[in-house]
Amino acid sequence: MDYKKAGVDISAGEEFVRMIKPQVRQTFTPGVITDIGAFGGFFQPDFAKYTKPVLVSSIDGVGTKLKIAIELGQYETVGSCLVNHCVNDILVCGAKPLFFLDYYACGKLTPAIAASVVTGMVNACRENGCALIGGETAEMPGLYQERDFDLAGSIVGVVDHEKIINGSAIREGDLLIGLPSNGLHTNGYSLARKVLENRMHDTFPGLEGTIGEELLKVHRSYLSVIEPFFGSPDVRGLSHITGGGLMGNTMRIVPEGLALEVAWDAWPEPLIFDIIRRAGHVPEEDMRRTFNLGVGLVMIVEKSAVERVLSTLKSQQENAYIIGKVSRKK
Repeated sequence: MDYKKAGVDISAGEEFVRMIKPQVRQTFTPGVITDIGAFGGFFQPDFAKYTKPVLVSSIDGVGTKLKIAIELGQYETVGSCLVNHCVNDILVCGAKPLFFLDYYACGKLTPAIAASVVTGMVNACRENGCALIGGETAEMPGLYQERDFDLAGSIVGVVDHEKIINGSAIREGDLLIGLPSNGLHTNGYSLARKVLENRMHDTFPGLEGTIGEELLKVHRSYLSVIEPFFGSPDVRGLSHITGGGLMGNTMRIVPEGLALEVAWDAWPEPLIFDIIRRAGHVPEEDMRRTFNLGVGLVMIVEKSAVERVLSTLKSQQENAYIIGKVSRKK
């Protein structure tokens, strides 16, 4: 008996690291001062343009979207989803990403599959100006089935203290602007998979590809769209719509005593949500609590500034919809 016979192939791990090093180096920004493979990732930030820099961190996973990636043998998009999800979680605080680390755990390490996942991470890190400075690969037979893997990532960003966006400035009468999602993003897949079981290769009138391809669309990053508003008094709050839906997530930043009034028909809902709704006879309350229903990010904006904000969004060719308002709790 040896380690390989027990199910852990150290040589495969070494091959995987060799495969990804050239890709990962493409994400390195000037702050990165170590190469991949060190015991820790070193990052030397330049805070010269910040008066009082505050680090913002977050950690998340991709959930059971991975099961669809495994079933279809398409792995890049989930890597990009992981990075973009984490980027969105800190950008709604007003923070720009600095660096990212990942955790990849599997039953049996297949270097080509793991490298494909990392390719997705690299693509997203480059698009977001974020350095991928390290990670952990764990081969754990007995805990995971041979084809299974799990994926998690952590991110660190920075915001000037006076530019933190935390919702404390939200007032009654502010309006909600919704930015469109690219489908389910990374939430609600346990329900989606249950009602669409064995239909991943099916086509549906109105969908661009198969149901599986629709469900594997990349979770959008909103950084390039939202960054022009960092530090602007026009935007009083930002909400990343993930598990818990539009109401659940946005209420996290709304001050005590206030409530939200959402016009659920104010934006075009992507077809995939109605396919899920009808296939599973899913109650509307569950749909709204489980999925983003086509709105991936909510901006809470002072009423007199709405037209100015919409104009800026339009100049970026970004669709945006007034989807509700902040009211006094009854």
